[in-house]
Amino acid sequence: MCKLNLRFWIFFRTFAAKKENRNKHIPMKMNRIIPFILLMLLSVSGAAQDSTAIVSVSPDSTHAKAKVNHFTLGMSLMARGEIRDGGFPADPEAEHPTDRSGMIIGRARLVLGYDRPYIAARVSAQYVGAWGDGSTNAFNLHEAWAKLTSRQGLFLQFGRQALSYDDERIIGPDDWTMAGNKHDALRMGYEGHGHKVHILAAYNQNIGNLDAGTTFFAKGAMPYKTMQTLWYHYDLPVFPFGFSVLAMNIGLQAGEKGKNEHMEWQQLVGAYVTCSSKYCHLDASYYHQFGHVETGLPVNAFMASVKAQIQPSPIYGFTLGYDYLSGDDYIAVLQEGAMGLPQHKVIKGFNPVYGSHHKFYGAMDFFYVSSFHHDFSPGLQNAFAGVEVHPVKGLDIAASYHYMAATTDMREHDGSLINKTLGHMAEVEASYRFLKFCSVSAGFTYMGGTQTMQRLKCASSDGRLYWGWLSLIVSPDIVDVKW
Repeated sequence: MCKLNLRFWIFFRTFAAKKENRNKHIPMKMNRIIPFILLMLLSVSGAAQDSTAIVSVSPDSTHAKAKVNHFTLGMSLMARGEIRDGGFPADPEAEHPTDRSGMIIGRARLVLGYDRPYIAARVSAQYVGAWGDGSTNAFNLHEAWAKLTSRQGLFLQFGRQALSYDDERIIGPDDWTMAGNKHDALRMGYEGHGHKVHILAAYNQNIGNLDAGTTFFAKGAMPYKTMQTLWYHYDLPVFPFGFSVLAMNIGLQAGEKGKNEHMEWQQLVGAYVTCSSKYCHLDASYYHQFGHVETGLPVNAFMASVKAQIQPSPIYGFTLGYDYLSGDDYIAVLQEGAMGLPQHKVIKGFNPVYGSHHKFYGAMDFFYVSSFHHDFSPGLQNAFAGVEVHPVKGLDIAASYHYMAATTDMREHDGSLINKTLGHMAEVEASYRFLKFCSVSAGFTYMGGTQTMQRLKCASSDGRLYWGWLSLIVSPDIVDVKW
């Protein structure tokens, strides 16, 4: 207001001086020039400030002035060598049977990313295979999605996505398996004020059925015909406590192609809670499955877990936890060469569907990655304890112990009970990031398996199992530009 009054006064004095000089018929003097110059300077200054104010409000002007477009191009190269001794049946036809094996597997990803206010997109192509393997279908599209957001916290994301929720026990990328989990899905929801609501919807179809039929007889990363999921998470604003609720409906293709084609539906509901303090982190979860599997048998299974992480110092910490996953009744525990198979009436073996299984049940991946004999699940009790050490920057060392046992009562043919203990597992792992984009890691695991474990897995008679690995990851950023 003061600046406006000053402009008006200068304009009035300039006009008055001009009129006075016109009446006196004399040339323009300094008393006319100085007010005129002041008026021009104030006008330019005001225009600049007004323009700044407009830029701060108008999105179009902001995009014109600020660097809001962000493009990245990166790559990730991984090679992992593994060696194993024991755990699987030896080749009986080999001249010198052995259950020792070794291989090197590799993964190469090329990742393109773009984002600006209210929109983001990502495309990731990958190659996965063992060194020397000439198998086809080694190339695939890992991710390809676009995400739209609003100022109010609403968002919509569609395309192929690697999903991650809570501790990744039920839905996770499972990146250890090289190819990883991904979903062709639509994801939408709201995030703001401590609340997160996500809705997932997926519908899969074989391209060959476009002319007739809607079946999806396929196994792999997306082994369902349709899937709908609701996830809600809330963090308390004052107390460090958070909880999530998950509800999932899965449609499974049943029958045979061209014969008795139909859908079977399976549901999963559960909750996940966390509580953190300066030196301690607690989390617990419970999930229940019901509905039917592809064969039409009903499902009634559950799991529960609890874990505590204690971090008294930035240099070291401790972990303690317990997992319980229900198992099937009438487990087929047969001697080698025996015939016959008990029949289920209800599936009671819990299936953690699309989670990152390698994180939870021991590094050897005997559980929920590789199947048991005749695909029967004895369930799992996993009691574990571990320690983590960070002696220097970039170096992480962890060691843990797992006690593994079945949850199902298993009996011999004469009715006698079988020992539920499956084995004891000890593992150590170390990783070191020696460059910003380069890291190396290694691990070694030993498992003392019991006779029950050998019979359920049809493994060799030697209950001692060894597994070691060495991995190198190089993930440089090739292009990172803003404009």
